[in-house]
Amino acid sequence: MVTEQPQVPQNKRRRDIINFLLLVGGIVLLNVLAASYFFRIDLTEDKRYTIAPVTKQMLSNLDDDVVVEVYLEGDFPAGFKRLQQSVRETLNEFKVYAGANIRTVYIDPTAIPNDTARAHYFTQLAEKGIMPTNLRASEEGKQVERLVFPGAVVKYKGKEATVNLLKGNLAASAEQRLNQSVEGVEYELATAIRKVAFPARRTIGYIMGQGQLEMQQVADLVGSLGEYYRVARGELSQIPDLQGLDLIIVAKPTKPFSELDKYKIDQFIMNGGKAVFFVDALNASLDSVGAGGMFAMPYNLNLDDLLFRYGVRLNPEMIMDLNSGFIPMVTGYLGDKPQTEMINWRFYPLLNNFSQHPITRNLDAVYTKFVGTIDTVRADGIRKTPLIFTSTYSRVLQPPVPLTFEEARMEVRPEQYTAGPQPVGYLLEGKFTSLFRNRRAPQGAATTAVKEKGLATTVAVFSDGDLVRNDVNPRTGQPYELGFDRYNNVKFANKDLALNTIHYMLDSEGLINVRAKEIKLRPLDKVKVKEERTRWQLLNLVVPIVLLAIFGMLRLYLRKRKYEFKK
Repeated sequence: MVTEQPQVPQNKRRRDIINFLLLVGGIVLLNVLAASYFFRIDLTEDKRYTIAPVTKQMLSNLDDDVVVEVYLEGDFPAGFKRLQQSVRETLNEFKVYAGANIRTVYIDPTAIPNDTARAHYFTQLAEKGIMPTNLRASEEGKQVERLVFPGAVVKYKGKEATVNLLKGNLAASAEQRLNQSVEGVEYELATAIRKVAFPARRTIGYIMGQGQLEMQQVADLVGSLGEYYRVARGELSQIPDLQGLDLIIVAKPTKPFSELDKYKIDQFIMNGGKAVFFVDALNASLDSVGAGGMFAMPYNLNLDDLLFRYGVRLNPEMIMDLNSGFIPMVTGYLGDKPQTEMINWRFYPLLNNFSQHPITRNLDAVYTKFVGTIDTVRADGIRKTPLIFTSTYSRVLQPPVPLTFEEARMEVRPEQYTAGPQPVGYLLEGKFTSLFRNRRAPQGAATTAVKEKGLATTVAVFSDGDLVRNDVNPRTGQPYELGFDRYNNVKFANKDLALNTIHYMLDSEGLINVRAKEIKLRPLDKVKVKEERTRWQLLNLVVPIVLLAIFGMLRLYLRKRKYEFKK
């Protein structure tokens, strides 16, 4: 006997139709709300897809098209693919907040088929500052090489800015440096957009008159600052005060400051002005060493009391470091021709030990010359942040410090280099107390009413005047890039340190704080990956198919059992 299937009740059919219409209505309402109220949710632990509020605000204020040409294209190994993908994702996020004002173009320079045209294009990119990197990687047990251009160009109303996408510390592993580059993508791109799209509103004063570095010796720093700010220069003795400036730079003074000069600086800081000091405590120069050597003696700059009141003390000492640079030295003669060799010069420390402050985070090594030590002293209400240190293997010498080339030839005694990391740069933040508190203004001051307690501001102090000094080509007279060591053909991060410091001090919007973004590196165990690769591949391929087959058979069995005919 065959039983008939029961018919679906009318009320159940009506209920299904109502539920369907409610579902469709809910989807339509959700889309209307999503179009009216924009939001995004980043579910990653380190918020890698979250754009900083300051970047969002800047992008929303764009009034014309910004074109970003990215040259990091091609088939790369996994590490570079991660950087490549990060650039794409960041620019896609930029488009969300900038709308149609952000346009992106992705170019693979190596894809040009014609050899002559490709070489010409490579030259054009190099002139823009986008230098190629010869990428070596292991793929399936084979070593492969590719030419990579890890850079981009941001264009806006006829102006251009070059972006270096491969940043980070060269002392780190390749994986760590790529991760540092990923962390810095948003900051590098946002800074380039700000440079071309938003005119400078701040003014920097380069102070002269006390034997500071000449303009040719700071040409690269001043030129780089000019891309972001207005830069003026002048002698303290020729101007009544420092009004109209936002920040002043004092770079390697060699002559004493008068009381009136200090008063002008002090009152500038009391009124909220910012200052960066690059000061040597001892008088030392490689050109003055000569064949017979010299003794490095303290400068008389008359700045000690000013800096002491602000919270730091430049000690009349000199640091030697086993982690140091090289200088050319004559080691013999071949006939009448001198033979030179690059000799380790321990008076030129290479600084690669930084704090995690946004100024120095993920920074490459910095080249210093005849650097001293800094101590902090009590200054109420001032936050003192050390930025940069020597290596663990340092040595501190008291004056008079003998400087001879023979020292470079002497055998190193490691037991002498046990002073540990020495801070050579500090950031001071807070409301400073005037050096002229309870004192009269010096004779000749434009204002005699001393401001004894200052507005909140920042002061940075580095114990190396040569930190911002660029070398000059002796044949052409043209300045080299700041941080470029012409003897060893190596570029250091001196300019990045100086620019980051000034950006931090002048950036009221806080874009520099984007450098604090941290993305945790979670590397796979390469040995286990190689050993268990086949097993996991089979597991990922076979297990889903088996589970799907089991589910299908179980569902077929249950349906058959439910709807089978009963006799």
